[in-house]
Amino acid sequence: MQLDQNFFVLFDLAESFHLDLHQLSERYRNLQKEVHPDRYAHASEREQMLAVQYAAHLNEALNTLKVPLKRAQYLLKLRGRELSPEAGGPIDPLFLMQQMELRERLEAASQHPDPESELEQLQAEVEGSWDDLLNQFVQALESDSEQGLDQATESVRKLQFLDKLLHEIEQAEDQLTDY
Repeated sequence: MQLDQNFFVLFDLAESFHLDLHQLSERYRNLQKEVHPDRYAHASEREQMLAVQYAAHLNEALNTLKVPLKRAQYLLKLRGRELSPEAGGPIDPLFLMQQMELRERLEAASQHPDPESELEQLQAEVEGSWDDLLNQFVQALESDSEQGLDQATESVRKLQFLDKLLHEIEQAEDQLTDY
């Protein structure tokens, strides 16, 4: 194993957004057995340090590939498009308006006669948009063109907005159940 190895290569998976998560978990467990630091308890200090680094790399790879947004960001990174969670760039103004409206609904949900129902409906809408954007991302990425890569990058930027909003909806739901 190399510490800079492509995560898909590490798990012997096709470099694609669509993954068999069961297969990913199975390969992770097998690799984890090979590189687990406990196996190197009686090895040299250098080998022990490498085992810790390999285990950390393996964990990072798993955490990246099992989370759809992180996997999409990683696929873009492999194509030369490094995106941080706060990555800027032009975003469709209509999308931004929709985001503001959704956030206003989230803020007003606690005052709604049935806040739980309102949050569930809001979450369903955001998840629907999430699914649509993921499909757009995959199609754009698979087009294997510069224009497709631009579209895939824009889709991931939008997904970052939706991801944050989904977390905020979950927090609002948690606050409702705490009362």
